[in-house]
Amino acid sequence: MILPGATIGLLGGGQLGRMFAAEAVRMGYKVVVLDPDPHAPAAVHAWRHVQRPWTDPEALQQLVEQTAAITTEFENVPAETLRALAAHRPVRPSADAVAACQDRRSEKAFLNTARVETVAWGAISSPVDLDNAWKAVGGGAAILKTARLGYDGKGQVLVDAPDALEAAFEKLGGVACVLEARVALAREISVMVARGVDGAMATWPVGENVHRGGILHSTVVPSAGGDQLADQARGIAQEIASALEYVGVLGVEFFVTTDGALLVNEIAPRPHNSGHWTLDASVTSQFEQQVRALTGLPLGDTALLRPAAMINLLGDLWAQGEPEWGAALAVPGVRLHLYGKTEPRPGRKMGHLTAMAGSAPEALAAATKAWDALTHRPNGSTTG
Repeated sequence: MILPGATIGLLGGGQLGRMFAAEAVRMGYKVVVLDPDPHAPAAVHAWRHVQRPWTDPEALQQLVEQTAAITTEFENVPAETLRALAAHRPVRPSADAVAACQDRRSEKAFLNTARVETVAWGAISSPVDLDNAWKAVGGGAAILKTARLGYDGKGQVLVDAPDALEAAFEKLGGVACVLEARVALAREISVMVARGVDGAMATWPVGENVHRGGILHSTVVPSAGGDQLADQARGIAQEIASALEYVGVLGVEFFVTTDGALLVNEIAPRPHNSGHWTLDASVTSQFEQQVRALTGLPLGDTALLRPAAMINLLGDLWAQGEPEWGAALAVPGVRLHLYGKTEPRPGRKMGHLTAMAGSAPEALAAATKAWDALTHRPNGSTTG
Protein backbone atom coordinates (compact mmCIF):
# COMPACT_ATOMS: atom_id res chain seq x y z
CA MET A 1 0.00 0.00 0.00
CA ILE A 2 0.99 3.58 -0.67
CA LEU A 3 -0.16 5.30 2.50
CA PRO A 4 -1.34 8.87 3.15
CA GLY A 5 1.59 11.25 3.28
CA ALA A 6 2.93 9.95 -0.04
CA THR A 7 2.82 11.89 -3.31
CA ILE A 8 0.78 10.64 -6.26
CA GLY A 9 0.82 11.75 -9.89
CA LEU A 10 -2.04 12.83 -12.13
CA LEU A 11 -1.97 13.13 -15.90
CA GLY A 12 -4.48 15.81 -16.85
CA GLY A 13 -5.71 18.80 -14.90
CA GLY A 14 -9.38 19.20 -15.85
CA GLN A 15 -12.45 19.02 -13.63
CA LEU A 16 -12.13 15.28 -13.06
CA GLY A 17 -8.56 15.84 -11.95
CA ARG A 18 -9.68 18.70 -9.71
CA MET A 19 -12.17 16.51 -7.86
CA PHE A 20 -9.70 13.62 -7.66
CA ALA A 21 -6.97 15.89 -6.29
CA ALA A 22 -9.32 17.44 -3.72
CA GLU A 23 -10.19 13.99 -2.38
CA ALA A 24 -6.55 12.90 -2.40
CA VAL A 25 -5.48 15.98 -0.44
CA ARG A 26 -8.33 15.44 2.04
CA MET A 27 -7.01 11.92 2.58
CA GLY A 28 -3.50 13.19 3.29
CA TYR A 29 -1.75 12.73 -0.05
CA LYS A 30 0.18 15.26 -2.10
CA VAL A 31 -0.61 15.48 -5.81
CA VAL A 32 1.62 16.38 -8.74
CA VAL A 33 -0.45 17.41 -11.78
CA LEU A 34 0.98 17.21 -15.29
CA ASP A 35 -1.01 19.44 -17.64
CA PRO A 36 0.16 22.07 -20.17
CA ASP A 37 -2.66 24.49 -19.28
CA PRO A 38 -1.44 27.14 -16.80
CA HIS A 39 -5.06 27.50 -15.65
CA ALA A 40 -5.75 23.77 -15.24
CA PRO A 41 -8.63 23.41 -12.72
CA ALA A 42 -6.82 20.64 -10.80
CA ALA A 43 -3.79 22.85 -10.15
CA VAL A 44 -5.51 24.59 -7.24
CA HIS A 45 -5.19 21.36 -5.23
CA ALA A 46 -1.77 20.36 -6.55
CA TRP A 47 1.40 20.25 -4.51
CA ARG A 48 3.16 20.83 -7.81
CA HIS A 49 1.85 21.64 -11.28
CA VAL A 50 4.12 20.61 -14.15
CA GLN A 51 3.08 22.75 -17.13
CA ARG A 52 4.34 20.57 -19.94
CA PRO A 53 2.77 18.36 -22.64
CA TRP A 54 1.91 14.78 -21.62
CA THR A 55 4.58 13.47 -23.99
CA ASP A 56 7.42 15.71 -22.76
CA PRO A 57 10.28 13.40 -21.61
CA GLU A 58 11.56 15.84 -18.99
CA ALA A 59 8.08 16.29 -17.54
CA LEU A 60 7.55 12.53 -17.37
CA GLN A 61 10.88 12.14 -15.60
CA GLN A 62 9.80 14.74 -13.03
CA LEU A 63 6.58 12.81 -12.48
CA VAL A 64 8.51 9.59 -11.89
CA GLU A 65 10.95 11.23 -9.50
CA GLN A 66 8.31 13.05 -7.45
CA THR A 67 5.54 10.44 -7.12
CA ALA A 68 4.91 6.94 -5.83
CA ALA A 69 2.08 6.02 -8.24
CA ILE A 70 0.38 7.65 -11.23
CA THR A 71 -3.13 7.79 -12.69
CA THR A 72 -4.88 9.68 -15.48
CA GLU A 73 -8.04 11.78 -15.44
CA PHE A 74 -8.95 11.15 -19.07
CA GLU A 75 -8.49 8.45 -21.68
CA ASN A 76 -6.65 10.40 -24.38
CA VAL A 77 -3.23 10.45 -22.76
CA PRO A 78 -1.10 8.45 -25.24
CA ALA A 79 -0.81 4.81 -24.20
CA GLU A 80 2.93 5.02 -24.96
CA THR A 81 3.24 7.68 -22.25
CA LEU A 82 1.53 5.43 -19.72
CA ARG A 83 3.76 2.49 -20.68
CA ALA A 84 6.89 4.60 -20.27
CA LEU A 85 5.79 5.69 -16.81
CA ALA A 86 4.80 2.14 -15.85
CA ALA A 87 8.42 1.02 -16.30
CA HIS A 88 9.23 3.04 -13.17
CA ARG A 89 6.05 3.51 -11.12
CA PRO A 90 2.67 1.81 -10.69
CA VAL A 91 0.28 3.24 -13.30
CA ARG A 92 -3.39 2.53 -12.65
CA PRO A 93 -5.37 1.91 -14.78
CA SER A 94 -2.84 0.25 -17.06
CA ALA A 95 -1.83 1.49 -20.49
CA ASP A 96 -3.47 -1.55 -22.11
CA ALA A 97 -6.78 -0.91 -20.34
CA VAL A 98 -6.78 2.75 -21.33
CA ALA A 99 -5.73 1.97 -24.90
CA ALA A 100 -8.72 -0.34 -25.31
CA CYS A 101 -10.99 2.67 -24.74
CA GLN A 102 -9.13 5.24 -26.84
CA ASP A 103 -10.51 4.10 -30.18
CA ARG A 104 -14.19 3.21 -30.63
CA ARG A 105 -13.23 0.42 -33.03
CA SER A 106 -10.98 -1.35 -30.55
CA GLU A 107 -13.43 -0.65 -27.73
CA LYS A 108 -16.36 -2.31 -29.50
CA ALA A 109 -14.22 -5.18 -30.72
CA PHE A 110 -13.06 -5.78 -27.15
CA LEU A 111 -16.61 -5.68 -25.82
CA ASN A 112 -17.90 -8.12 -28.42
CA THR A 113 -14.93 -10.44 -27.85
CA ALA A 114 -15.82 -10.36 -24.15
CA ARG A 115 -19.38 -11.38 -25.15
CA VAL A 116 -20.83 -8.03 -24.14
CA GLU A 117 -23.70 -6.88 -26.35
CA THR A 118 -23.49 -3.57 -28.21
CA VAL A 119 -25.45 -2.00 -31.05
CA ALA A 120 -24.62 -3.31 -34.51
CA TRP A 121 -21.58 -1.45 -35.81
CA GLY A 122 -19.05 -1.27 -38.61
CA ALA A 123 -15.51 0.08 -38.74
CA ILE A 124 -14.53 2.65 -41.36
CA SER A 125 -10.92 3.51 -42.14
CA SER A 126 -11.37 4.74 -45.71
CA PRO A 127 -14.17 5.25 -48.27
CA VAL A 128 -13.86 1.61 -49.41
CA ASP A 129 -15.29 0.54 -46.03
CA LEU A 130 -18.52 2.55 -46.31
CA ASP A 131 -20.62 -0.11 -48.05
CA ASN A 132 -19.65 -2.90 -45.65
CA ALA A 133 -20.27 -0.67 -42.65
CA TRP A 134 -23.71 0.23 -43.96
CA LYS A 135 -24.52 -3.46 -44.36
CA ALA A 136 -23.13 -4.25 -40.88
CA VAL A 137 -25.64 -1.91 -39.19
CA GLY A 138 -28.56 -3.30 -41.16
CA GLY A 139 -29.00 -0.45 -43.61
CA GLY A 140 -31.25 1.66 -41.36
CA ALA A 141 -30.88 4.85 -39.38
CA ALA A 142 -27.37 5.10 -37.95
CA ILE A 143 -24.87 7.47 -36.43
CA LEU A 144 -21.32 7.99 -37.67
CA LYS A 145 -18.74 8.76 -34.99
CA THR A 146 -15.04 9.52 -35.21
CA ALA A 147 -13.08 6.59 -33.83
CA ARG A 148 -10.98 8.81 -31.58
CA LEU A 149 -11.34 11.99 -29.53
CA GLY A 150 -15.08 12.61 -30.00
CA TYR A 151 -17.04 13.41 -26.83
CA ASP A 152 -20.14 15.32 -25.67
CA GLY A 153 -21.78 14.96 -29.07
CA LYS A 154 -18.72 16.21 -30.99
CA GLY A 155 -17.51 14.22 -33.99
CA GLN A 156 -20.90 12.65 -34.68
CA VAL A 157 -23.29 12.82 -37.65
CA LEU A 158 -26.69 11.17 -38.05
CA VAL A 159 -27.17 9.27 -41.32
CA ASP A 160 -30.18 7.54 -42.88
CA ALA A 161 -29.00 6.51 -46.35
CA PRO A 162 -25.82 5.27 -48.07
CA ASP A 163 -25.24 8.58 -49.90
CA ALA A 164 -25.68 10.44 -46.60
CA LEU A 165 -23.01 8.19 -45.09
CA GLU A 166 -20.49 9.21 -47.73
CA ALA A 167 -21.24 12.89 -47.14
CA ALA A 168 -21.01 12.44 -43.37
CA PHE A 169 -17.64 10.70 -43.66
CA GLU A 170 -16.34 13.64 -45.69
CA LYS A 171 -17.82 16.10 -43.16
CA LEU A 172 -15.84 14.40 -40.38
CA GLY A 173 -12.65 14.84 -42.38
CA GLY A 174 -12.30 11.31 -43.70
CA VAL A 175 -10.76 10.13 -40.43
CA ALA A 176 -11.29 6.65 -39.00
CA CYS A 177 -14.87 6.22 -37.79
CA VAL A 178 -17.41 3.74 -36.53
CA LEU A 179 -20.94 3.51 -37.83
CA GLU A 180 -23.47 2.51 -35.18
CA ALA A 181 -27.05 1.41 -35.68
CA ARG A 182 -29.60 3.65 -33.98
CA VAL A 183 -31.98 1.84 -31.64
CA ALA A 184 -35.25 2.78 -29.98
CA LEU A 185 -34.42 3.67 -26.39
CA ALA A 186 -36.45 3.26 -23.24
CA ARG A 187 -33.73 4.88 -21.13
CA GLU A 188 -30.00 5.40 -20.78
CA ILE A 189 -28.22 4.25 -17.65
CA SER A 190 -24.68 4.04 -16.36
CA VAL A 191 -22.73 2.03 -13.81
CA MET A 192 -19.60 3.10 -11.99
CA VAL A 193 -17.47 0.12 -11.01
CA ALA A 194 -14.20 0.07 -9.10
CA ARG A 195 -11.64 -2.72 -9.12
CA GLY A 196 -8.72 -2.89 -6.70
CA VAL A 197 -5.19 -4.18 -7.06
CA ASP A 198 -6.32 -7.42 -5.40
CA GLY A 199 -9.20 -7.89 -7.85
CA ALA A 200 -11.89 -6.87 -5.35
CA MET A 201 -14.74 -4.95 -6.95
CA ALA A 202 -17.42 -2.52 -5.86
CA THR A 203 -20.25 -0.87 -7.80
CA TRP A 204 -22.44 2.10 -7.02
CA PRO A 205 -26.21 2.18 -7.53
CA VAL A 206 -27.22 2.52 -11.18
CA GLY A 207 -27.83 6.05 -12.45
CA GLU A 208 -30.39 7.05 -15.08
CA ASN A 209 -29.13 9.63 -17.56
CA VAL A 210 -30.67 12.26 -19.82
CA HIS A 211 -28.60 13.81 -22.60
CA ARG A 212 -29.28 17.06 -24.44
CA GLY A 213 -27.40 17.87 -27.61
CA GLY A 214 -25.15 14.90 -26.99
CA ILE A 215 -24.06 16.23 -23.58
CA LEU A 216 -25.10 14.66 -20.30
CA HIS A 217 -27.72 16.90 -18.68
CA SER A 218 -28.82 14.93 -15.63
CA THR A 219 -28.25 11.73 -13.71
CA VAL A 220 -30.77 10.39 -11.19
CA VAL A 221 -30.00 7.70 -8.62
CA PRO A 222 -31.40 5.15 -8.19
CA SER A 223 -32.59 4.44 -11.72
CA ALA A 224 -36.26 3.71 -12.26
CA GLY A 225 -35.43 0.58 -14.26
CA GLY A 226 -35.85 -1.80 -11.32
CA ASP A 227 -33.59 -4.15 -9.37
CA GLN A 228 -33.32 -6.86 -12.05
CA LEU A 229 -32.04 -4.42 -14.68
CA ALA A 230 -29.70 -2.78 -12.17
CA ASP A 231 -28.23 -6.12 -11.11
CA GLN A 232 -27.71 -7.12 -14.74
CA ALA A 233 -25.97 -3.84 -15.55
CA ARG A 234 -23.70 -4.04 -12.50
CA GLY A 235 -22.78 -7.61 -13.41
CA ILE A 236 -21.82 -6.61 -16.95
CA ALA A 237 -19.73 -3.71 -15.66
CA GLN A 238 -17.85 -6.08 -13.36
CA GLU A 239 -17.26 -8.51 -16.24
CA ILE A 240 -15.77 -5.69 -18.30
CA ALA A 241 -13.49 -4.58 -15.46
CA SER A 242 -12.29 -8.16 -14.98
CA ALA A 243 -11.69 -8.71 -18.69
CA LEU A 244 -9.55 -5.55 -18.81
CA GLU A 245 -7.71 -6.55 -15.62
CA TYR A 246 -8.66 -3.02 -14.66
CA VAL A 247 -7.48 -1.17 -11.56
CA GLY A 248 -9.34 2.02 -10.76
CA VAL A 249 -12.80 3.46 -11.38
CA LEU A 250 -14.49 2.61 -14.67
CA GLY A 251 -17.65 4.16 -16.12
CA VAL A 252 -19.94 1.99 -18.26
CA GLU A 253 -22.77 3.59 -20.23
CA PHE A 254 -25.72 1.47 -21.35
CA PHE A 255 -28.64 1.75 -23.74
CA VAL A 256 -31.87 0.12 -22.58
CA THR A 257 -33.98 -0.50 -25.68
CA THR A 258 -37.75 -0.43 -25.87
CA ASP A 259 -37.73 -4.23 -26.27
CA GLY A 260 -35.74 -4.67 -23.06
CA ALA A 261 -32.23 -5.27 -24.45
CA LEU A 262 -29.30 -3.96 -22.41
CA LEU A 263 -26.49 -2.75 -24.69
CA VAL A 264 -23.16 -1.23 -23.70
CA ASN A 265 -22.68 2.13 -25.41
CA GLU A 266 -19.27 3.26 -24.16
CA ILE A 267 -16.75 2.63 -21.42
CA ALA A 268 -14.61 5.32 -19.78
CA PRO A 269 -11.35 4.33 -18.01
CA ARG A 270 -11.70 6.97 -15.29
CA PRO A 271 -14.29 8.55 -13.02
CA HIS A 272 -17.27 9.66 -15.09
CA ASN A 273 -19.60 12.65 -15.28
CA SER A 274 -22.58 10.44 -14.41
CA GLY A 275 -20.89 9.53 -11.13
CA HIS A 276 -20.43 13.06 -9.78
CA TRP A 277 -23.39 12.60 -7.44
CA THR A 278 -21.20 10.22 -5.40
CA LEU A 279 -19.37 13.23 -3.95
CA ASP A 280 -22.47 14.07 -1.92
CA ALA A 281 -24.74 11.04 -1.82
CA SER A 282 -22.43 8.03 -1.40
CA VAL A 283 -20.36 6.82 1.55
CA THR A 284 -17.34 6.78 -0.79
CA SER A 285 -17.13 9.06 -3.82
CA GLN A 286 -15.83 7.80 -7.15
CA PHE A 287 -12.83 10.10 -6.72
CA GLU A 288 -11.89 8.81 -3.29
CA GLN A 289 -12.28 5.31 -4.70
CA GLN A 290 -9.83 6.17 -7.48
CA VAL A 291 -7.32 7.26 -4.85
CA ARG A 292 -7.88 4.02 -2.94
CA ALA A 293 -7.44 1.84 -6.04
CA LEU A 294 -4.34 3.74 -7.15
CA THR A 295 -2.63 3.44 -3.78
CA GLY A 296 -3.66 -0.16 -3.07
CA LEU A 297 -5.96 0.71 -0.16
CA PRO A 298 -9.12 -1.34 0.41
CA LEU A 299 -12.07 -0.16 -1.67
CA GLY A 300 -14.62 1.97 0.16
CA ASP A 301 -18.33 1.47 0.84
CA THR A 302 -20.46 2.54 -2.15
CA ALA A 303 -23.81 2.65 -0.36
CA LEU A 304 -26.27 5.38 -1.34
CA LEU A 305 -26.89 7.80 1.53
CA ARG A 306 -30.02 9.35 0.00
CA PRO A 307 -31.62 9.38 -3.46
CA ALA A 308 -29.89 12.03 -5.55
CA ALA A 309 -29.96 13.92 -8.83
CA MET A 310 -27.09 15.68 -10.58
CA ILE A 311 -27.47 18.37 -13.27
CA ASN A 312 -24.54 19.68 -15.30
CA LEU A 313 -23.92 23.42 -15.49
CA LEU A 314 -22.79 24.40 -18.98
CA GLY A 315 -21.26 27.66 -20.12
CA ASP A 316 -24.57 28.61 -21.76
CA LEU A 317 -25.86 29.58 -18.30
CA TRP A 318 -23.49 32.58 -18.29
CA ALA A 319 -24.98 34.05 -21.51
CA GLN A 320 -26.85 36.76 -19.58
CA GLY A 321 -24.22 37.25 -16.90
CA GLU A 322 -23.30 35.47 -13.68
CA PRO A 323 -25.87 32.83 -12.72
CA GLU A 324 -28.05 33.41 -9.63
CA TRP A 325 -26.16 31.17 -7.22
CA GLY A 326 -28.09 32.35 -4.20
CA ALA A 327 -31.42 31.48 -5.77
CA ALA A 328 -30.23 27.99 -6.66
CA LEU A 329 -28.78 27.34 -3.21
CA ALA A 330 -32.01 28.46 -1.57
CA VAL A 331 -33.55 25.16 -2.72
CA PRO A 332 -33.36 22.66 0.17
CA GLY A 333 -31.01 19.71 -0.35
CA VAL A 334 -29.03 21.31 -3.19
CA ARG A 335 -25.22 21.51 -3.30
CA LEU A 336 -23.10 23.41 -5.81
CA HIS A 337 -19.81 22.30 -7.38
CA LEU A 338 -17.91 24.72 -9.62
CA TYR A 339 -14.77 23.68 -11.47
CA GLY A 340 -12.76 26.91 -11.38
CA LYS A 341 -12.85 27.50 -15.14
CA THR A 342 -12.46 31.17 -16.04
CA GLU A 343 -14.02 31.15 -19.51
CA PRO A 344 -17.63 29.96 -19.86
CA ARG A 345 -18.41 28.77 -23.40
CA PRO A 346 -21.55 27.17 -24.82
CA GLY A 347 -21.44 23.44 -24.12
CA ARG A 348 -18.47 23.70 -21.75
CA LYS A 349 -18.91 21.94 -18.41
CA MET A 350 -18.43 24.58 -15.74
CA GLY A 351 -19.84 22.74 -12.73
CA HIS A 352 -22.78 20.73 -11.48
CA LEU A 353 -25.61 20.78 -8.97
CA THR A 354 -26.50 17.81 -6.78
CA ALA A 355 -29.76 17.51 -4.89
CA MET A 356 -30.69 14.89 -2.32
CA ALA A 357 -34.21 14.07 -1.18
CA GLY A 358 -36.45 11.28 0.07
CA SER A 359 -36.94 9.81 -3.42
CA ALA A 360 -35.30 10.02 -6.82
CA PRO A 361 -38.18 12.03 -8.38
CA GLU A 362 -38.07 14.49 -5.49
CA ALA A 363 -34.32 14.87 -5.88
CA LEU A 364 -34.67 15.55 -9.61
CA ALA A 365 -37.41 18.10 -8.94
CA ALA A 366 -35.19 19.93 -6.47
CA ALA A 367 -32.17 19.89 -8.80
CA THR A 368 -34.31 21.13 -11.70
CA LYS A 369 -35.80 23.91 -9.57
CA ALA A 370 -32.30 25.05 -8.60
CA TRP A 371 -31.06 24.84 -12.17
CA ASP A 372 -34.04 26.85 -13.41
CA ALA A 373 -33.43 29.46 -10.72
CA LEU A 374 -29.92 30.15 -12.00
CA THR A 375 -31.32 32.26 -14.85
CA HIS A 376 -34.80 32.96 -13.45
CA ARG A 377 -36.39 30.40 -15.76
CA PRO A 378 -39.87 29.24 -14.80
CA ASN A 379 -39.78 25.97 -12.88
CA GLY A 380 -39.89 23.02 -15.25
CA SER A 381 -38.22 24.77 -18.20
CA THR A 382 -36.41 22.44 -20.59
CA THR A 383 -34.22 25.06 -22.25
CA GLY A 384 -30.53 25.57 -21.70
